[in-house]
Amino acid sequence: MPELNFQIEGAEVVPYAATPQIALKLRVSNATGEPIHTVALRCQIQLEVTRRRYTAEEQERLLDLFGEADRWSQTLRSMLWTHVSVVVPSFEGSTVVDLIVPCTFDFNVGATKYFHGLSGAEVPLCVMFSGTVFYARPEGGLQVSPIPWDKESRFKLPLSTWRSMMDAYYPNSAWLCLQRDAFERLYQYKVQNGIPTWEQALERLLTVNEVVGS
Repeated sequence: MPELNFQIEGAEVVPYAATPQIALKLRVSNATGEPIHTVALRCQIQLEVTRRRYTAEEQERLLDLFGEADRWSQTLRSMLWTHVSVVVPSFEGSTVVDLIVPCTFDFNVGATKYFHGLSGAEVPLCVMFSGTVFYARPEGGLQVSPIPWDKESRFKLPLSTWRSMMDAYYPNSAWLCLQRDAFERLYQYKVQNGIPTWEQALERLLTVNEVVGS
């Protein structure tokens, strides 16, 4: 029976996709040597937020996500980033496939807030694997075996990779999703005041709020 092992060897931005994506370079190897026909692989990707240190600036930027820094011993926990799947084609020994991770710049999503709040270094990931492996038996024919739930791989994703991806898909911009009623109120304010751009509308509202709060 195959004994599959998994290792993330690198990451790169997927260019020209419809939505932002990062490709994790996943090496799949078989320690027992049988020819592998196909692997139907399911992956859960966790952000291991407790496995790195945070500067005072990062702690302030992550206030919305984890609260005050003196409460982080209770609030700082690993976060689910996403679930992805991939079909690994036939191989013997080992092979490398792209594990495509869809990303978003929606600041209603916790992972986006986390990435945006960091100022440098790396993001510790833990990728946990499950699925089914189809392999050739010595006497011929195919055999099916599940992938054990304890299979995982850790990887430190360079923050520069995530930032390069967002700069490529959203150059000098960010994306904010609003509830429809909030959008309609903002749209009416923009039209009624003859403001040409959304940025100028928000700038005017922020300026008014600063004046009122001073």
